[in-house]
Amino acid sequence: MLNKKKRYLQIALNNTLNEAQSIISQIPLDERIIIEAGTPLIKEYGAEGIQKIRFWWEQRVLGYGSKPFEGLRVNPWWLKLLEKSLEKKAISAQRKGLIKDKETILTPYVVADLKCMDRGEREVEIAYQGGANAATALGQAPIETLNAFIEKCEEYKLEAMIDMMNVGFPLSVLRKLKKLPQVVILHRGVDEEHFNREKEIPFYEIQRIKSNYDIMISIAGGDTFQEVQRAIFNDADIVVVWKSFYKSTAQTAKLAEQFLKEIR
Repeated sequence: MLNKKKRYLQIALNNTLNEAQSIISQIPLDERIIIEAGTPLIKEYGAEGIQKIRFWWEQRVLGYGSKPFEGLRVNPWWLKLLEKSLEKKAISAQRKGLIKDKETILTPYVVADLKCMDRGEREVEIAYQGGANAATALGQAPIETLNAFIEKCEEYKLEAMIDMMNVGFPLSVLRKLKKLPQVVILHRGVDEEHFNREKEIPFYEIQRIKSNYDIMISIAGGDTFQEVQRAIFNDADIVVVWKSFYKSTAQTAKLAEQFLKEIR
């Protein structure tokens, strides 16, 4: 699970699975990196796309991976094996004095960017079957859907992220919920940025939300180093980037390292 005391770089993979695999193979091993199975990728490949991204990131982090199973099912066996493996590594490292506690060890973390608008329970099941640690729903969704989404995430031990793209007053949504999500996403959409150059990321909402709730804030829609710096300056916990990681290049690892320097 995410640590509120840390800041994270979320790398969104929105292209093909081949590109995703290549990018995952190059990015640095850092506990502050979150991998996202982006919405376009999930729409093209379904839950299997989430599963493969999980497998490749697990393989990259641990140096090996459990063989992907044929078909998807609830409570996949390889997640249990992963948890046991990480637990053993953490205990061993702690005994050797390499880490203070087992929570410090690097663990693979994957977000399924479903942007759920309806059928909250079912979409959480899809994210869980793919091996995701977290899933997203749109703040524009009916409150009934958001409540069902958050409740199902809690049942499956996934972290719920509510994307407030095109929501004028995020607090009005949060105040109606039965339970809060773990993360609120403040998001300027790609089309908004492309067709309306004056549209800004609502950084001002960060403190407005945090002054009312003890909740993590993710900023999406800004891919420049300047925008990442501004997000961190305004106390964001997670910064989402995708443009620099749409295609794998010789600079992929270097770019990830540069972004990580900005979020210290």
